Amino acid sequence: MRTTINLPDALAEQAKQRAAEEGRTFTSLVEEALRTVLETTVDAREPLPPLPTYGTPGGKVLIDLNDNAAIWGLLDSEDLGSQDDG
Repeated sequence: MRTTINLPDALAEQAKQRAAEEGRTFTSLVEEALRTVLETTVDAREPLPPLPTYGTPGGKVLIDLNDNAAIWGLLDSEDLGSQDDG
């Protein structure tokens, strides 16, 4: 199938250069790249590690960064700049 794709100029130039270095066509390089991406299933990717939580040693500000409601609640309720770290 013949189709047109829009690529950033720098990316297209890099791909053309790589294809020339490997003695192949631009089309074959793009085809291989697409096949590689399409063969990788979403489930095969490694899960991301959980985000760390941060706070003072006494636990006064300990919050899960994945919990937007908790973050906004903390920001709305306290002046974080005036807390003691000890």
